[in-house]
Amino acid sequence: MKQPVKNRPDTPCVAVCSTLFDDICRGCGRTATEVSHWVYLSEAEKDVVWDRITREGYPRRQG
Repeated sequence: MKQPVKNRPDTPCVAVCSTLFDDICRGCGRTATEVSHWVYLSEAEKDVVWDRITREGYPRRQG
């Protein structure tokens, strides 16, 4: 289910970071490059990432 842009958080981060050990973060579904460049991405670039990760079932919150 696609989350409306106005209702989604600023970042997909859920504080379950694993990008030092995995190609894709187990918490948010982003690559290490996407995580490190997030603040520099345009809204359109962020939308592309959000679309992909939500399609893949991310972000995954613990609890």
